[in-house]
Amino acid sequence: MSQTPTEANPEPALTDFLTAHQLARAGEAARWTPLTGGVSSDLWRVDLPGRSLCVKRALAKLKVAADWQAPVSRNAYEWAWMRFASRHRPDSVPELLAHDPGAGLFAMAFLPPERYPMWKAQLLRGEVRVATAAAVGELLGRLHAASAGEAALAAEFATDDNFHALRIEPYLLATAAAHPDLRDILDALADRTADTHLALVHGDVSPKNILVGPSGPVLLDAECAWYGDPAFDLSFCVNHLLLKSLVVPERREDLLRSARVLAEEYGRCVDWEPRPALESRAASLLPALLLARVDGKSPVEYLTDERHRLFLRTVASALLRAPAATVADVLDAWATALGAPTGAGRGRPD
Repeated sequence: MSQTPTEANPEPALTDFLTAHQLARAGEAARWTPLTGGVSSDLWRVDLPGRSLCVKRALAKLKVAADWQAPVSRNAYEWAWMRFASRHRPDSVPELLAHDPGAGLFAMAFLPPERYPMWKAQLLRGEVRVATAAAVGELLGRLHAASAGEAALAAEFATDDNFHALRIEPYLLATAAAHPDLRDILDALADRTADTHLALVHGDVSPKNILVGPSGPVLLDAECAWYGDPAFDLSFCVNHLLLKSLVVPERREDLLRSARVLAEEYGRCVDWEPRPALESRAASLLPALLLARVDGKSPVEYLTDERHRLFLRTVASALLRAPAATVADVLDAWATALGAPTGAGRGRPD
C-alpha cells in the first residue's frame, strides 16, 4: 500500500472510534494518511505521538469501473478471519487492536513498509524469491488444515452471500457473460465452487495482500472470508504469479518456479481430503480466474499489452475446454505456450 496526501480533517466517526476504544486520547494530535492499493475499503495510517496504527472501513460500492456492490458486513468476517489466523500463526497477520462491527471499522498495527514490503511490489520490480512463494504456500496450507472439518468455523463463516457478491459473480459469472462460448463451463465452475464447503477460505490471497515480513508472510484483506473451497485460495494466488510472468519476462522462469513451489508446499499440508481431488478443482478453476483478470469485473491493472491479453484468453480458454488434472499440468501448459521450459523448479526451494 502506498500513501496519498494527508487528510487534515477525518470524519468525526473515525476519531470517535479511536477514543472509544482507547487507542487515542480526546484531543490528541493525530495525522490521518489515506493508503491506496485496494478497491473495496478505505484505509488510513494514523500517526499518533510515539505510535502508528492502521484503520480500515469497508465500502458498499467498490472502487472499480463496473457496478460492483458488496455488503459492508464483510468487515466483521475479515476481523474474525484475522483472529482465527492469529490463534494458529500469530506472525501471519498484523496485531489486532479494536473492532466496531456496527460502523464497519477496525484498527490494527501499522507495519512499516521498510520492514514489511508488499510482495506484489517486489515481484513487479523483478525481486523474485522462490522461498517467499514456498512460505506463502505452506502458510496457506496450514491455515486451511487447521480449519478443515471445524463445525463452529463453518457456522461462523457461512458467508455464501458475501462470497457470491465478492468472488463468484464478479469473477466467474461476469466472465461467463463476456464469453458465451464458455458460459456453461464457467457457470458449472461457479456452482461447484459455491457448493463446496471444506475449510476456511481467505478469498483474496493476492501478492498485493501479502507482506514479506521478517518472520514470514503476513496476510491482509480477508474481506472475502468464507467457509468453502480451499482450492479457490490456491488457484487465486498461483494465478497472480502466472499473470506477472507475462509482464516481468526477465524473471519468467523464477516466477513459474515460484508458482510451482507454492503449489507443492501447499499440497504437503493437504490432509482433509485426497490431494488429487483438491488438485483437480484447483487446476480447473485456475484458467477461469486467469480469464477473469482480463474479462471479469476486476481486470488486473498492469496487463495493458493487448498481445498479453490475447495470449491469456487463448491459453485459458483451451484449458477450460480441456481441464488439466493438476496445477503442475496447468503450469506446464502455460510454460509451453510461453516457450519457457516445462517442469522447471520441481522440488523444494534452495
